[in-house]
Amino acid sequence: MRIAIVSDAWFPQVNGVVRTIDTVRSKLAAAGHEMLVIGPDRFRTLPCPTYPEIRLALLPARAVAALLDGFAPDAVHIATEGPLGMAARRHCLTRGWRFTTSFHTKFAEYLHARTRFPISWTYEWMRRFHAASERIMVATPSLEAELAEHGFARLARWTRGVDTELFRPQAPALALPRPVFLYVGRVAVEKNIGAFLELELDGSKLVVGDGPQLAQLKRRYPDVHFVGNQAGEALARHYAAADVFVFPSRTDTFGLVLLEALASGLPVAAFPVTGPRDVIDGAPVGCLNDDLATAARGALGLSRQACRDYALNFTWDISAGQFLANLARVG
Repeated sequence: MRIAIVSDAWFPQVNGVVRTIDTVRSKLAAAGHEMLVIGPDRFRTLPCPTYPEIRLALLPARAVAALLDGFAPDAVHIATEGPLGMAARRHCLTRGWRFTTSFHTKFAEYLHARTRFPISWTYEWMRRFHAASERIMVATPSLEAELAEHGFARLARWTRGVDTELFRPQAPALALPRPVFLYVGRVAVEKNIGAFLELELDGSKLVVGDGPQLAQLKRRYPDVHFVGNQAGEALARHYAAADVFVFPSRTDTFGLVLLEALASGLPVAAFPVTGPRDVIDGAPVGCLNDDLATAARGALGLSRQACRDYALNFTWDISAGQFLANLARVG
């Protein structure tokens, strides 16, 4: 099968959307499918307002159309609602091609957090964007229910996986006062990192990641250990060196970092919201509480082996299989 994926989130960006698309693409290619990813790396770009490290394709419509026509796909999946996603959507509608989309990011809440732009207006636009899709792929039951309340239809499940060979329990490699409470992810306002950094907790706070709030938070919290972006084995060592993974976001649709932490034998502390609620799902591998400090302290007593065993249930093979089953042939 010839599968085209169009995504405004692609390398060199570092985020869960990119990791998901790249891993599923690799799995499907290994199974014999011919894959094309159309990302902003193929185009002239402009920096995204308030996110200069994210580049948006500049006037991509003709090039996207040429790439899709030249590839002659059996299926087209539009992963994002940015300039490339809009160009691909328009071309599919012009050609009379069926296509699928996915909902990865709560842009309405993100935009509201940064600009106070009304959430309902953004959801209205996004509902129109996805309306022509044969299926809208979502990661969790909670997100599916939320989108249904906003009027989205034809929702289909597309779960996530984790690399349990890379992310694994190992001897702690950091000499920090214990317990170590870890955050991994973008350092940006919508991630609600302040809710973690303000907690009164014994031990150490460790932040792995980069983003527009990094310099500001470094100045405001000089006792926190900020180590910037980490990848591969270096990232795996940081997970394994901690005692609790704290996930303060209230707006993530899944949170791949939750699975990476669990695979490393690290219990999770989070708010009881979409993402953490779905990943933890009542298992004794995390504490969800509206009081994040209570959740963080409670997670300290959980079994690291139970966390590891639980993460082994999340495989990228299952994720790739769901994605493939959800696709719609163009004609």
